[in-house]
Amino acid sequence: MIRDRKYHLKTYRQCCVGTELVDWMLQQSACVHSRAHAVGMWQSLLEEGVLNHVDQELSFQDKYLFYRFLDDEDEDAVLPSDDEKREAEEELQETLLFLSQIGPDAHLRMILRKPPGQRTGEDLEIIYDELLHIKALSHLSNTVKRELSGVIIFESHAKAGTVLFNQGEEGTSWYIIQKGSVNVVIYGKGVVCTLHEGDDFGKLALVNDAPRAASIVLREDNCHFLRVDKEDFNRILRDVEANTVRLKEHDQDVLVLQKSLRSSGHSNIPAHFKYTVMSGTAEKILEHLLETMRLDLHYTDPDPALDDFVLMHGIFMPISQLCPALIAHYHSQSSQGSEQERVDYAVASKRRVLSLALRWTNMLAHNLLEEDTALSFLEELFGFTANDVRVLRPLKDLHTDLEKIVKSYTDDARSAQKKHKVLLRQFSSGEERLSKRQPIRCFDDILLKVYCRDHTYTTIRVPVLASGREVTAAVADKLGSTEDLLLISLSSSGEKQILKASDVSVFQALGVSGRLFVCPRDQLDALAPLPEQEGPSSGSMSSFELMSSKDLAFQMTLYDWELFSCVHEQEFVYHTFGRQAYRRSTANLDLFLRRFNQLQFWVVTEVCLCPQLSKRVQLLKKFIKIAAHCREFRNLNSFFAIIMGMSNPAVSRLSQTWEKLPSKFKKFYAEFESLLDPSRNHRSYRLAVAKMEPPIIPFTPLLLKDMTFTHEGNKTFIDNMVNFEKMRLIASTIRTVRHCRSQPFNPEASPASKNPQEVRNYVRQITVIDNQRTLSQLSLKLEPRKA
Repeated sequence: MIRDRKYHLKTYRQCCVGTELVDWMLQQSACVHSRAHAVGMWQSLLEEGVLNHVDQELSFQDKYLFYRFLDDEDEDAVLPSDDEKREAEEELQETLLFLSQIGPDAHLRMILRKPPGQRTGEDLEIIYDELLHIKALSHLSNTVKRELSGVIIFESHAKAGTVLFNQGEEGTSWYIIQKGSVNVVIYGKGVVCTLHEGDDFGKLALVNDAPRAASIVLREDNCHFLRVDKEDFNRILRDVEANTVRLKEHDQDVLVLQKSLRSSGHSNIPAHFKYTVMSGTAEKILEHLLETMRLDLHYTDPDPALDDFVLMHGIFMPISQLCPALIAHYHSQSSQGSEQERVDYAVASKRRVLSLALRWTNMLAHNLLEEDTALSFLEELFGFTANDVRVLRPLKDLHTDLEKIVKSYTDDARSAQKKHKVLLRQFSSGEERLSKRQPIRCFDDILLKVYCRDHTYTTIRVPVLASGREVTAAVADKLGSTEDLLLISLSSSGEKQILKASDVSVFQALGVSGRLFVCPRDQLDALAPLPEQEGPSSGSMSSFELMSSKDLAFQMTLYDWELFSCVHEQEFVYHTFGRQAYRRSTANLDLFLRRFNQLQFWVVTEVCLCPQLSKRVQLLKKFIKIAAHCREFRNLNSFFAIIMGMSNPAVSRLSQTWEKLPSKFKKFYAEFESLLDPSRNHRSYRLAVAKMEPPIIPFTPLLLKDMTFTHEGNKTFIDNMVNFEKMRLIASTIRTVRHCRSQPFNPEASPASKNPQEVRNYVRQITVIDNQRTLSQLSLKLEPRKA
């Protein structure tokens, strides 16, 4: 690959070709996800001077261009010895792994250094993806972010103390810190604050067309910035405002739409404008979506705007408000036009309401049984359509579908009342884990064990949505106590959380080994964890070391899939916005997240309870194999739980154990750990998932982090209107959950196993130590600190 090459009669010594270097990189390591990723890795070497373009160009390109390694620049360079070659080959995978982590940043810098006019469509997508996750831009619409991706520029400064601009100067640019930190200095006051990665500065002078209000001084070496110049900034603001349509009532905005050009996809059909809801009152958003609904689209077909509304309406338009509004739209009439035109209008209005109602029931599914208002609304709507369908034949197909749904759910509601309730013991432990998981519903009752200071307990039966006050009252009633009791969540480490009387589904506050306690306030300090909360005193390696790693991973995936399938999409919404504010349970999601934590602690517990060095090495190998099979089964939740367990300080500090791990397993672990790399907003993980086909069990904590980032960076209401752009962003993240579950997991695809029931039972009854202090102490006993 490295040889003398001729081009236009000129010979270039000891060169490689850009495309060949990219091909070679892709062949060498599984941690290189794409050609663009490989380009970034070579670019990072170019920036460090390890590789040079023969004509000293500053960016690496996947083209027939010549590059030369620094060592080959010197004609008298000595060839490496066999030992040096061997050492280099041993270090190759480690080097590639490191480059794979820094490559995406180098690739982004390379793109941002291009003049805006030279950026390709792919370049703009990469920049846009980066802008989506910058804190300072979280309040801007996606339209503005797309515009910014075309003009934003990279700027770097090498030395701390460099003055970026001085107080009093004209404002010419807006800056966002990509790496490093700066001090904000005001004359006479000195340093008033420090800004870090993700923060921005300089925008105020552009908006107000005023001089700089402070000086900006680099606080550290090698700071990187994203810069938007004043002219571009003002043009984008003008363009956005020019394409903003505002509907007013009584001189107040009630609906704000963004106009954009939508291509028809056919050269002979002209492009037309589409209008996207940015904000509005709940009623006007609903009215606009109904008016613009395509009647040729079946209610089971995807329609992003309608799907966003259906998924998110509980945040801004509760069912008690939505259902009467839909009934009113169903009966809406036109006062203009011929009689036929008025009939057509009425039919279209009714079809639109029916279609939205069916789309809504599709999304809610069995959660409809938890909503009396929703069932009453569907029965009422069915009554109206039963009368209308006799004279309005176009309603027949939707009326038939509605009839099936109403009959199905009213029968289900009656049978649910007859059975009255699913019973669960202790929410997350006990025999119920051995049976197939069923979703926890709001109308279920659960059995809770609630402990007293002396570790005696009482068992109470309460609804899932029972408040802290109701739980405490039920316990006091059983105990015959007249004292004022506190309800406490007590962790295995002795950490106490007093639960509010108004909080619902209080059992969801429990950690992996947490328990509910009651006591008078004066006994609070005397509460101590139960002996069973401390976890096991010996490891279970003898139970699972003979089980096949693939069997263990499959049974973990099967159990995780059951838990994941029980989580309703709306639980992600209420988890993000705060379930207490909406009096909702997210019990299924909390169970799933608890399983993630349990598997992390399982890895740490088993390693820390294994006194024999050789056995600990075997354990690490076993966990790496299980993680590899979890990834093979596309169970990224358990995959990451195991890898994060291995990177827990109580395990990662065991240097003697890690030294004995064969290099093959070290490489596997390093590759797996690279997927956890948080840089560029977990880009490595996102690229890996993008290549997978459903069913997938995603890394759920990251999904929740994405939604929380959007929620905290954007107001829910702007000028008394719903910020629908925010709803769309959160719904878009939840749609990835829908995609992951769009194909069923096949439990019949189980690997051939001698003892599937034994493996299944083990996986579902894992016991752990979840007290980090205890785990650290056990770790120190295994390998004491060196003096």
